[in-house]
Amino acid sequence: MATVILRDELSCSICLNIYSDPVTLRCGHNFCRGCINRVLDTQDGAGVYSCPDCREDFLERPTPPRNITLSNIIERCISSSPTEKVEGIYCTYCVSSPVAAVRSCLHCEASLCDQHLKAHSKSPEHVLSQPSNSLQSRKCSIHKKILEYYCTQDALCICVTCCLAGDHKGHKVEQLIEASNKKKETLKTILAKLLAKRAEVEDRVQSLDQRRREEHERASRTTETVSALFGDIRRQLEDLERRILAEISEQEEKVSDSVSALIQKLAIKKDELSGKMSHIERLCDMTDPLTVLKEEESGRDDFCDTEEADNVERQAYNDKVQNMGGVDEGLMKVTLHAGLADIISSVKVGADEEKPSDIALDANTVYHQVSINSYKSITWNSSSYGWPATPERFQTYPQVLSTRTYSSGKHFLDWELYSPSSGDWGVGMCYPTIDRSGDSSYLGFNTKSWCLHVYNGQCSVIHDSSRVYLPHVPKSQRFRMCLDYEAGRLSFYELCDPIRHLHTFTSTFTEPLHVACYLWGHYISVTFK
Repeated sequence: MATVILRDELSCSICLNIYSDPVTLRCGHNFCRGCINRVLDTQDGAGVYSCPDCREDFLERPTPPRNITLSNIIERCISSSPTEKVEGIYCTYCVSSPVAAVRSCLHCEASLCDQHLKAHSKSPEHVLSQPSNSLQSRKCSIHKKILEYYCTQDALCICVTCCLAGDHKGHKVEQLIEASNKKKETLKTILAKLLAKRAEVEDRVQSLDQRRREEHERASRTTETVSALFGDIRRQLEDLERRILAEISEQEEKVSDSVSALIQKLAIKKDELSGKMSHIERLCDMTDPLTVLKEEESGRDDFCDTEEADNVERQAYNDKVQNMGGVDEGLMKVTLHAGLADIISSVKVGADEEKPSDIALDANTVYHQVSINSYKSITWNSSSYGWPATPERFQTYPQVLSTRTYSSGKHFLDWELYSPSSGDWGVGMCYPTIDRSGDSSYLGFNTKSWCLHVYNGQCSVIHDSSRVYLPHVPKSQRFRMCLDYEAGRLSFYELCDPIRHLHTFTSTFTEPLHVACYLWGHYISVTFK
């Protein structure tokens, strides 16, 4: 009874039988010594060994020690239950004790141990196979004969009677081993394809992992750049604030010093007047007329200044007050605006080192129904403008190129559109070697140009004749194109609020790039900034 209860704990996970000479790996799992040695033999060529249960790796081939405690437990359990039935495939004829079978006879429908196999009949009808508990499944369910053939028409295993007189008479049949080998070859072909597909999937996973790592690095670099940029902006704003506040404080201090000086002079003047007033009051209190009159004659000019002197003094005071100045709010505003403008200018330079393109359209390339205004703006017309014939001029489509090419660095270009709802226009970039006539000259419909195209409000991007429609419907009339030549990126944005990214082409540019524009329709124009 104990063996039944403990069977799972006393069974080897490789042969599923009770442990025979159990040994223990370093990870703690137990196996029969023979079973684990056979597994380790198969791993010799791999360069690494692993536990069949937990897959823990071992750099060197393990030499597991015998588990004495487990051996003693098995010995006692088996000796205490000698008649207990155990699982597995055992010899049919060993009834006294279970003995493992080494072969099964399909004819006898019996399993044999080594001893009984030696005494077994060797006649042809006795077909031996690997030990099996399901011998009936290897016989024909109708004729009870051994399945020896394979019907390719019905894809069934059949016996000789089925082949000669049964439902499969006249069908193409093969020996089981021959059919099995063919199926193995087919399975090997399928396996090779599956291996190739799995390798392709693994490559895709690696590519996506690489893309994720690259985007993480790009995001980290961008985050550091933006953080540094805003840190610099904050420092510049703080410096500007300190400079303006210091100027305000300095102006206030100057005014305060001037006011203090005037107050001090007025205090002296006030003391002088108070002294004269006290002297006059004493004279008024005297009873001796001779003393009063003598005092008046000797000092009457000192008692009170003349009116002219008072006017001069007042004018001098008013001039000092007038010239005293004050906190110049206008100067503070000018300083503030100039400082902010400098900060904004430095931000534009430091943000991403992009350079605004100095665009000029090339009149030698413009289609005969397109006019150029100030080399910045183009308009379509149904009649010809009579442009002279040149090798560079577009002959088939209403297009024009810029005079300048871009072969390095980062650049951006803004343009504004005036278009009715039925407008048809496209802006992008192309190589100088783009065709000038025929379908291959159409912007985007070749390998030499990349284009953002809008027709009747529907937005798409085109390259190499492949058009991708964008779900977004532009609401703004202002757009931006950004080129990073070395990185092979050409991006388009709609300058709305907030700014919307429309699409980015990625390529390896092999030639300089022109700005290119396509335009068709009445009352439509494109103006480059």
